[in-house]
Amino acid sequence: MNLRAIKAIYIFEMARFFRTLTQSFISPVLSTSLYFVVFGTAIGSRIEQVEGVSYGAFIVPGLIMLSVMTQATSAASFGIYFPKFIGTIYELLSAPVSYLEIVIGYVGAAATKALFIGTIILLTAFLFVDLRIEHPLVMILFLILTCLCFSLLGFIIGIWAGNFEQLQLIPLLVITPLVFLGGSFYAISMLPPVWQAVTMFNPVVYLISGFRWSFFGVSEVPITLSLGAIAIFTVLCLAVIGWIFKTGYKIKN
Repeated sequence: MNLRAIKAIYIFEMARFFRTLTQSFISPVLSTSLYFVVFGTAIGSRIEQVEGVSYGAFIVPGLIMLSVMTQATSAASFGIYFPKFIGTIYELLSAPVSYLEIVIGYVGAAATKALFIGTIILLTAFLFVDLRIEHPLVMILFLILTCLCFSLLGFIIGIWAGNFEQLQLIPLLVITPLVFLGGSFYAISMLPPVWQAVTMFNPVVYLISGFRWSFFGVSEVPITLSLGAIAIFTVLCLAVIGWIFKTGYKIKN
């Protein structure tokens, strides 16, 4: 394992993150704060509690998941796409660095960025609502695993994308709608029975539900299913990345 190569990729990506601090850090925090003001205050005044939890606190796990998923995906996709765009990816491929080391470097940096933003948003939430975390270790586990698996997804998108428009296509048109429809701002039990059944096909539901359980001890799906969903999603992403490097899809041509 070439730890020096992994460290070089990781430090380079993290340095770019801190160079664009306004775009990478301040913007998502301000956006999340607006969600707290709009949803927590305006809607929270009409919906006092959801499943025994105040509405303002209930939406915190969903807001964190929304930010973490989108930021991890965007950071990883841009991180690997930009070397492709300017042509420096070939220098990396010709260097004595294995594909595994490349993935660890880029995905590790993207996951760290998303984890950093998720942590800041969590701390910001304490300023707006009275929040409790019943299972802090499970919460940390879910947060780390979500950062990792969506960073892997972002890495795949960065390889697949042929331009900057495609780079934003899946995060904007797929991930964000799935998060909004996955119980971020409401309980699945509040939906009509038919839509409850349809919602269960949304994989994001299992991630948000498990993450919310770590806060309040309530969930709409068993915690084992939530962990299983993350594991399956991670394995699928790793399999796709393995196939990409094996075939050279959009890398060597």
